[in-house]
Amino acid sequence: MTTLLICLMLAMLLPYFSKAPVAIAMAKQGPYDNNHPREQQASLTGMGARAVAAHQNSFESLLIFACAVLAVLATGKVNLVAEFAAMVHIVARVAYHILYLKNKGTLRSLSWFVGIIASFVIFSQAF
Repeated sequence: MTTLLICLMLAMLLPYFSKAPVAIAMAKQGPYDNNHPREQQASLTGMGARAVAAHQNSFESLLIFACAVLAVLATGKVNLVAEFAAMVHIVARVAYHILYLKNKGTLRSLSWFVGIIASFVIFSQAF
């Protein structure tokens, strides 16, 4: 159970860690507009725009992953398969961010696919 909770905590932190490249790109564009940050983010291009997309995808991925982990915990079906899949999910999501920033679309999509499959594998353990 501890492995699942640690992975869940890491997945919860990932959207906030992924905000750093967005903030850096915004600062390079000019002063950080704390009054209208979403407008400033929308005007980013290149790596800044990719950083925003990766940041937003972190939240999207978190929903599915968290539901899967919580389903396994709630049903008391924690096992090595679920724990391994949770670790795979975290590694895939970190790779996803790096690959998105480096503009490696095909590898990024592959890492997204691995991460989402890992979430469904976790959820399947709840049955």
